[in-house]
Amino acid sequence: MKTKRQAKIRELVRDNDIETQNALTQMLAQAGFDVAQATVSRDIHEMKLTRVPAAKGGYKYALMPQEDEAGMARLTRVFKDGFVSMDCAGSLLVIRTFNGMAMAVAAALDAMRLPEVVGSIAGDDVVMCATKSESKAADLMERLKRIVL
Repeated sequence: MKTKRQAKIRELVRDNDIETQNALTQMLAQAGFDVAQATVSRDIHEMKLTRVPAAKGGYKYALMPQEDEAGMARLTRVFKDGFVSMDCAGSLLVIRTFNGMAMAVAAALDAMRLPEVVGSIAGDDVVMCATKSESKAADLMERLKRIVL
C-alpha cells in the first residue's frame, strides 16, 4: 500500500501545484487512498519532497531532481557538459572541469545525492568530492564514468 501511495504522490506532485499537506491528503483521498495527514507528512519526509516557489505565488511541493527522470537527466547533462577528467586521491575524487564549470558540476553532483558522496567543494575548474573511503571513491569514479560515456 505504501509503495502505491508514494507512487501516486509522485504523480500528483509532478502534475499539480500542491501547496499544503492537507491539499495532498485530499487529492490522495480522491484517488482512493484514505490516509491521515500524519501519514502524508511521513511520506513527504521519506520521499524528500521539497517546497519550491510556485508560478502563481506561494510554494508547492516538488520532487528532488533525482526522483524526477527529467530532473536527473538535467543533472547528468550538466555533469557531462562540464566534465574533463577525474582521478582518485585517497577518499577524494578530483574532477577536472572546463574553466568556470566546477560550481555547476559540483552542484549537479550534490543534487544527484549519490550514496558515495559526502560532499563536494568547487573551485574554477576543479571539484574535490569527498567520499567515506577509498573504495567508495573508486565506486563513485566508476559510476560517474558510466554517466560521461
